[in-house]
Amino acid sequence: MRAVLPAYTPTCLPHPLVYVLSVVAAAGWLGRAWAGFPMVTPTVGDVWPRPQTAQYEDTYMTVTADNFAFVVVGHSCDIVEEAVTRYTDIIFQSAASQMDRQTKSYSLGSRAYLDQLSVNLSAPCEDYPYQGMDESYELKVDSPDYPGSATLSSQSVWGILRGLETFSQLLLPDASGFRAIRATHITDFPRFSYRGLMLDTSRHFLPPAKIHETLDLMAMNKFNVFHWHVVDDQSFPFVSVAFPDISRLGAYTERHVYTLADVAGVVEYARLRGIRVLPEFDTPGHTRSWGPGQPSLLTQCYQDSVPDGTFGPIDPSNEKNFDFLTEFFAEVTSRFPDRYVHLGADEVDYGCWQSNPAVSDFMDELGISGQYDMLEEYYITRLFGIIAGLPTTNSYLVWQDVFDKGMSLAEDTVVQVWQDGDSPADFMDKVDQVTMQGYFAILSSCWYLNLDTFGSDWFDYYTCDPHDFPGWDDQKALVLGGEACVWTEYEDRTNLIPRTWPRAALVAEKLWSSVEDTASVEGVPERLDEHRCRLLARGYDVEPLLPSYCTADIV
Repeated sequence: MRAVLPAYTPTCLPHPLVYVLSVVAAAGWLGRAWAGFPMVTPTVGDVWPRPQTAQYEDTYMTVTADNFAFVVVGHSCDIVEEAVTRYTDIIFQSAASQMDRQTKSYSLGSRAYLDQLSVNLSAPCEDYPYQGMDESYELKVDSPDYPGSATLSSQSVWGILRGLETFSQLLLPDASGFRAIRATHITDFPRFSYRGLMLDTSRHFLPPAKIHETLDLMAMNKFNVFHWHVVDDQSFPFVSVAFPDISRLGAYTERHVYTLADVAGVVEYARLRGIRVLPEFDTPGHTRSWGPGQPSLLTQCYQDSVPDGTFGPIDPSNEKNFDFLTEFFAEVTSRFPDRYVHLGADEVDYGCWQSNPAVSDFMDELGISGQYDMLEEYYITRLFGIIAGLPTTNSYLVWQDVFDKGMSLAEDTVVQVWQDGDSPADFMDKVDQVTMQGYFAILSSCWYLNLDTFGSDWFDYYTCDPHDFPGWDDQKALVLGGEACVWTEYEDRTNLIPRTWPRAALVAEKLWSSVEDTASVEGVPERLDEHRCRLLARGYDVEPLLPSYCTADIV
């Protein structure tokens, strides 16, 4: 889980020079790579992530800002209405931006004007996104059964959102100065139901505006879970109504906090984009920032039988701490509507527990003297019981540490596999073990975006697959998907977006598109380059991962 590991180059990655040369050679680039010429020619009008099925024709229709509109012909709600407004801006503002920056245009020979996209939601809207929601959609543009017209249809509002993003990516700058779209028939749905991005806001505080920007980019890549690692040892920026002293004394400053309005704003911003907000409050370790504002919560460390002024994990021998946890998590789950909460439960250092005489006496009473893993299990079991008893949220995710220690888990527990081991086979073996015991799993080991080593690290992100283990079909059905992680020791508002994107886009496609379409890296550089240029033209400072050039680079 942690970004600070014994070695910053993960052992699952080959030596940078080795994999750069292997990728270059495999793509036929060796010999040209060092000549200073662009090695990648971006595709034109390729959707990212790649749809499940797509049929294209070589005929085009023209789209103009003055004569085009989204027309809602089915059910509607605030999510649909806001999305229509948002995508109108995305399509035509980015189009104008591209023209201003002299983006390459194409003589596409449009045969007619497209004046509307009919948006047909066939069932009432749902209020909040959730695990397992329907995100399928069908998009037709000038198809044989809809000549000269376009329609987007879905049984779910979440499918409508995904389809609108696809439609926006199909539009190309025409030599006439307008937009053109080719005849298309797409039927699409995600391969995995859980497609997440984790963001740590403890090590460096990230302003709400940067979180919103991240959510925009997530929607443009069809992610559906924002895993918010809100607090950690370094700081506690979450403002609690019930326990205001924790953030007052645990945040970096009174300005580096997320107020009630900030949290509600993130949840709402994500909801309108079909993205779940999954909060994480990691205990009993990683809680040093909790201590100043909540006396007696943390374990007092001793040296030579004397308190040494330092503190360790939450003290499970103090019954009042479980009263605190009950009230605190009741507040947390009332602020985040998702039925899941991430409880962390990783990397618990037993040193302070071992040194504290009150903890030792408590363990004697429990009959587990000297068995600190059993003390941790006692704490975790109590915490699980608290979560299960809450009125709104009663399911949880944990880092793999809890599973590794053999602790008892509820049947619907989601285990997040994060440790890399000595090779990719090690973490895939862990996914195998988790699912073999009947638990849900998500994979993160190969997608720690803060550990990027070189532009061509995209290759390793794209060649990692959550199903790459020899399990039964029933096991693989328990793999919900995966999650890219961004730990922020070296990221803040100045470099968050460039360091994360478009690297995260590679994870998005692996989790959305079919296994057949993502089994090879052939064609990926060209499509990734187009997508990176697309995001850049939309106003996001996303890094180049390939030796190429976007005309939108022009300022």
